[in-house]
Amino acid sequence: MNKARFAAVAALSGLMALAACDRPATAPEAPGASQVGAFRHDLPEDVSGYYIPTEAARVDGWRLHHVFMGQVPDFMAWESGERSASFAPVMMEFEADGQGARRTRLIPTRYDVTEDRLRFEAHSRELGAVSFDGKLDQGALSTARRNLGDEGVVLKGTLKVGSRTFNNVAMRWWAGD
Repeated sequence: MNKARFAAVAALSGLMALAACDRPATAPEAPGASQVGAFRHDLPEDVSGYYIPTEAARVDGWRLHHVFMGQVPDFMAWESGERSASFAPVMMEFEADGQGARRTRLIPTRYDVTEDRLRFEAHSRELGAVSFDGKLDQGALSTARRNLGDEGVVLKGTLKVGSRTFNNVAMRWWAGD
């Protein structure tokens, strides 16, 4: 390769590296996960808020702290490719037992959210493969939203963490701070 051509390639590589610094971070992806059609929502109603387990689901020193669901524009942005490594329209957060400040946030590798169903998959360094398949009760959610939080169950389903399965994981709704 001649010197002029080498210099041009080096300059172009440098510009591409600088341009990459300005791009938004992309969400982590589980090895081999395909992103085509992996994210879908069909929400005529707002389901945003925090879904807090009514009983602890613990595995390997971690417990499910909450599931977060954002507003419809959050889903639309994510599905159009606007992604962040630290925020998604659906996330799960686990807390280390006895270490209230130590948490791990799971960004989805796949989700399907409708007005009556939540399917979520993620992969975490600490927990491995994690999935949740649950039924969302719109009546109970409406009541909880009217009361700014309620102890009633609004989401119930199956949580899988690694090789462990937790059936009938029940969650109540909380608006957040």
